Amino acid sequence: MNMLKLGLPAGSLSESTTALMAKAGFEIFGSSRSYTANTADPEVSAIRFRAQEMARYVADGVLDAGITGQDWIDESGVELVEVAELIYAKQKLTPVRWVLAVPEESVFQSVQDLEGKLIATELVKVTQRYFHHHGVKARIEFSWGATEVKARLVDAIVDVTETGSSLRANNLRVIDTVATSTTKFIANQAAWNDPWKRTKMENLAMLLQGAINAKGKVGLKMNIETSKIEDVLRLLPAMRRPTISQLAEPEWSAIETIIDESVVRDIVPELKRAGAEGIIEYPLNKVIP
Repeated sequence: MNMLKLGLPAGSLSESTTALMAKAGFEIFGSSRSYTANTADPEVSAIRFRAQEMARYVADGVLDAGITGQDWIDESGVELVEVAELIYAKQKLTPVRWVLAVPEESVFQSVQDLEGKLIATELVKVTQRYFHHHGVKARIEFSWGATEVKARLVDAIVDVTETGSSLRANNLRVIDTVATSTTKFIANQAAWNDPWKRTKMENLAMLLQGAINAKGKVGLKMNIETSKIEDVLRLLPAMRRPTISQLAEPEWSAIETIIDESVVRDIVPELKRAGAEGIIEYPLNKVIP
């Protein structure tokens, strides 16, 4: 049987990736502490690796494909096929940032102030390129995690942030953004050249993107007197014009649309006052444009 070897990120992205895979129809079975796992698709075998290692294992053919951040792809420097961009992170559907940061009380105000200074980071090669680009010679030291706590032991740090809450909690000040990163679905070139594996990866990427598109959105159905349709349409912030179909009674129509979940509590009462009846809200797993 054909099999796609897929690398899933362990660590901070593990939980959000597992949830995304499930919404895409590829539920992961097995302990999160195990390196191997089965999926709901018997043709997809999952293996967990640190996001930092994923690009290298995909490039070397240990894996056919994998999910990791653009930051670690850049850090590895290997040649890969980018199948799709998957804009999600640990907490939000936004890119993450690697920032140059110092303690609030530090005298350093810009990257130029760090000439000859010691910088701690996990993203060593990318940070080296950043300082080289700015014409600043600094000593870049690898940090084995918990980089924020080292900010007062070295001159500055380059660390990843999604919301900025950890930096604020440690009283750190951002000097500059070194890099931004989104999650990427990547493939080994040989696997990409295999027709069966390529189709499997393209299908998986489409469903994963559909699951991301559905996050924070809901479906809304309602019935309305045909004469009042325009009143309802003016209230609906739809992706496109809503679907309208005539009911068995010719003077009544059904409307179906997709909206942001955050506006439901405000818009449903307005729809009711505009004459809508039988309003149904339902969750979405995937939205494929």
